[in-house]
Amino acid sequence: MSVKVENLEHNMAKLTIEVSAEELEKALDYSYNRQKKQISVPGFRKGKVPRAMVEKMYGPSVFYEDAANKLMQDNYPAAVDESGLDIVSRPTVDVTQIEKGKPFIFTAEVAVRPEVTLGKYMGVTVTKQDTTVSDDEVAEALENERNQNARTVSVTDRAAQMGDTAVIDFEGFVDGVAFEGGKGENHSLELGSHSFIDTFEDQIVGKNVGDEFDVNVTFPAEYQATDLAGKPAVFKVKVNEIKAKELPELNDEFASDVSEFETLEEYKADLKTKLENNKKNSVRKEQEDEAIQKIIDKSKMDIPAAMIDTQCDSMVEEFAQRLAQSGLSLEQYMQFSGQTMEQFREQVRPEATSRIQSSLVLEQIAKEENIEVTEDDINAEIERMATMYGMEADKLKEYMGDAEKESMKKELALSKAADLIMENVKERAKPKKKTEDAAEA
Repeated sequence: MSVKVENLEHNMAKLTIEVSAEELEKALDYSYNRQKKQISVPGFRKGKVPRAMVEKMYGPSVFYEDAANKLMQDNYPAAVDESGLDIVSRPTVDVTQIEKGKPFIFTAEVAVRPEVTLGKYMGVTVTKQDTTVSDDEVAEALENERNQNARTVSVTDRAAQMGDTAVIDFEGFVDGVAFEGGKGENHSLELGSHSFIDTFEDQIVGKNVGDEFDVNVTFPAEYQATDLAGKPAVFKVKVNEIKAKELPELNDEFASDVSEFETLEEYKADLKTKLENNKKNSVRKEQEDEAIQKIIDKSKMDIPAAMIDTQCDSMVEEFAQRLAQSGLSLEQYMQFSGQTMEQFREQVRPEATSRIQSSLVLEQIAKEENIEVTEDDINAEIERMATMYGMEADKLKEYMGDAEKESMKKELALSKAADLIMENVKERAKPKKKTEDAAEA
């Protein structure tokens, strides 16, 4: 295998990868052996048709696609290593030569990590914020705790209300025809969550267990499926169960049930301390984001579009995984939210860009400040993660491969760079808002 590197504009590069004719022949033979059991030719038993006969009947290119895929999968990682490039995107591949008896040649266009010219990063000014916790905030936290400790009870003596969870079967129809992705069984839907389109949830309010009825909604005008966009739909719905929350009383018994404290007053005092710590951490994160953004604004970097595309892909995959945990597919989410995948990707693109900019800036600061991550740093982080997951640190360390440890090392370096920035920030009070009278004057 040989690799040629061509540097392109905007931190893109083109790898031209050449694989020997002998390797191509092996890949073609591999493809033939994989597929021969499905090939049927009169006069031969299934799976016994000679490769030469298959190529004569269907053309010499019959196994090219499968062979090409194998060669690209086998040779691309080694080509990346040989190129010495710091690649930060998925490749766009193109086969430029595939012919028996000749070398196999393909190209891969990739984004490479851009260089960063830093602006000022020491002594950045951030907005000073109040970290005190009010009585109202404590009361709100107590109410949240009540909701988290509420019992879920099945309701049989009344109709569904906003805030209830309705367990429903549903199937959607447009013009009397069921559409793909519009059916579900025993789906738990919180009424008032606005997770379903239009007025779907509103029309379940007032229904009882066992009721079967139609829900009439209209798809958004800019809907991903053009054949459904703007059209009225009818969902056949059946209510299988109605669930409601039963909140506990706020008293000493509640405090002892949810904490190590015997009285409600002790619990409230502890809760206030935790809220203060959370607010301090939250303010620090906001100030860190503000500082990093100011550094980004003063820095220079040419981020290739393919790098942002790859980050968008990762964010979409993360979102799909979170949806799956709640029993929804990404396709269903798109249908209910009325978005296309392209619209959703454009929605996450600014955040994807911001993540890349932050990472690049912090990496460069770590490099210029010679920030090192020691083995003790890594062990401490493993201990922290093990405690969080309820595992033994040694066991967690065993499960981690070199790639995971390298990723952890990188994240710790970024964290140290952020700490360095925050140790040197200058706080400035928020500018007071002018009153309307003062503004007029």
